[in-house]
Amino acid sequence: MGGGTSSERIDFPGAFGATLAARLDRPTGTPVAYALFAHCFTCSKDVFAAARISRALAERGVAVLRFDFTGLGSSEGEFGNAGFSANVQDLLAAADFLRNRHGAPAMLLGHSLGGAAVLAAAPSIPEARAVVTINAPCDPAHVLGLMKAEARQALRRGRAEVTLGGRLFSITREFVKDTRSQALLEGVKNLRKALLLFHAPRDEVVGVEAAARLFGAAKHPKSFVSLDDADHLLTRRADAVYVADVVAAWASRYLDAASAPTTAAAAAKPGEVLVRETGEGAFAQALSIGRHTLAADEPVEMGGNDSGPTPYDYLLAALGSCTAMTIRMYAQRKRLPLERVAVRLSHRKLHARDCADCETGEGKIDEIVREVDLAGPLDADARARLLEIADKCPVHRTLHGEVKVRTRLAE
Repeated sequence: MGGGTSSERIDFPGAFGATLAARLDRPTGTPVAYALFAHCFTCSKDVFAAARISRALAERGVAVLRFDFTGLGSSEGEFGNAGFSANVQDLLAAADFLRNRHGAPAMLLGHSLGGAAVLAAAPSIPEARAVVTINAPCDPAHVLGLMKAEARQALRRGRAEVTLGGRLFSITREFVKDTRSQALLEGVKNLRKALLLFHAPRDEVVGVEAAARLFGAAKHPKSFVSLDDADHLLTRRADAVYVADVVAAWASRYLDAASAPTTAAAAAKPGEVLVRETGEGAFAQALSIGRHTLAADEPVEMGGNDSGPTPYDYLLAALGSCTAMTIRMYAQRKRLPLERVAVRLSHRKLHARDCADCETGEGKIDEIVREVDLAGPLDADARARLLEIADKCPVHRTLHGEVKVRTRLAE
């Protein structure tokens, strides 16, 4: 497994104005990508399968937003007013929230009707590279088969009451008509994203033939994984864990190739470092350096989340790595038997009056202590010369030279 994770309860506005309840599962550091998870028809974001899969992905560096659709779980609004299209619009609203606050979703996951919803929403989320469905129907109208009498009543009278998952809902004529009008398979034919289909052959709610139709309609790259004797909701822990592990392994093929999460800020150009707020705490930052992504933050005692090194930590890291590289290059050029070099650094602020060899006499100064460890059969002269070379590393010279930082507003 990967590193630690955290789970944050958040809210965001849905497509129809209702406040949607969500949970963001994320890794300790900067996520390599973001994903959206859509729950099953009578479930919520907190069902075990959704929570377990989201946590497994977070352990592998992928942050996952799972949320309750309008009128379900802890979200506001009326579930039965707008039909399947409302779920799709809520997914697009969730994608907008991620795109604007964190990073656009690179992967979409959906369980049961949530799987059909992510398939329908995927073409409108261009940043998504991969789509995963679990026991999903190939036709959203499948859910109407769970409430045939109520659906007929809604068509005749305009509204009907139905009990789903132990809760009473009201469905409207528009709900039934909208759900019947979907043409999901046509959209799957032009998905143009990697697709992974999970389905249990013994699923008694959505037959495995639905997966066969989805798989037949989709173009490559596509994959199918049988869930053997799992039930529709993956209520057994072992089944949810299995899906989580397979999704995490499969997704790495597509998400590892993804760049840093896309946000409204422009991407870093060659030779630039892009630093942007993640919105995950008061000070957390995401750093984009070429194809590399890093995190920066402040410790908890300073009001941060400790999700990454501090700015001064990075300053020491820059000086230390530059020192080690400079010593290594000199040793190679002079053919010195240097086996390994390590640099340990610390930083503190002290009163100028306490510094005997400092030019500044008032206020505080910054002191960096750099300890160089040289391994190998080096004589005293070689060690002394390599220690002198440490002061010639470019970052060291920059810190001691005249530096102008020119700040301007971005266009």
